[in-house]
Amino acid sequence: MTEERAGAMRAMNQSVRSYEQLKTEIIAGELDPGAHLNEVQVAERLGVSRTPLREALQRLDREGLVRLVPGRGAFVGELSLPEVRHLFQLREALETHAVRLCARSARCRDFASLAEEFGAHHALLAGGTGAARLDDYYELTECLDREIDDVVANPYLARAMEPVRGQLRRLRRIARRSPERMLLSATEHAAVCRAIASGDEDRAAAATALHIGNSLRHILDTTA
Repeated sequence: MTEERAGAMRAMNQSVRSYEQLKTEIIAGELDPGAHLNEVQVAERLGVSRTPLREALQRLDREGLVRLVPGRGAFVGELSLPEVRHLFQLREALETHAVRLCARSARCRDFASLAEEFGAHHALLAGGTGAARLDDYYELTECLDREIDDVVANPYLARAMEPVRGQLRRLRRIARRSPERMLLSATEHAAVCRAIASGDEDRAAAATALHIGNSLRHILDTTA
């Protein structure tokens, strides 16, 4: 490997590492919305050069997690209520189509076990919504996302969903305040999985739209 190529590989690795680290911090709420991301300070903290850091910031900007302001620099993205509504409109369009494709698939029965798992988590959450149980529940929802992506096997749809899911993970911190919403969410996810497993794409899409609509109303009510 030439020195030039080795340098390019190091820069690419730094860019990917910076992107993943900053994305994790933003989604986890470790970086406050609107916070200024000083390039010099961030590059030093992450142990990377400024050029690959800029590439990472540009990628995060495209996903809505960072806002690049000419002449001022980079800031952690903020989600206004109109933006939340727009996000959920896109989510509904993408997710209802995805579950339709899953219901049509020969692998639709794979979702029956997920329906049972969501039912089991509903019982656990009913006994108390401790942090560990919430983390386990959110891991199950991400397992559902991965299963949908795997069954649909459409890289364009998966790439379109990636930034939406990133923003949704940020919004989940709001949902954690309501045990009642978590219980209802588990019921809704189980209904989606059962509908897919039955091969009923209309019912799967309707159950998904209901879940998304209820999630949006909860977020708007909580932040009003």
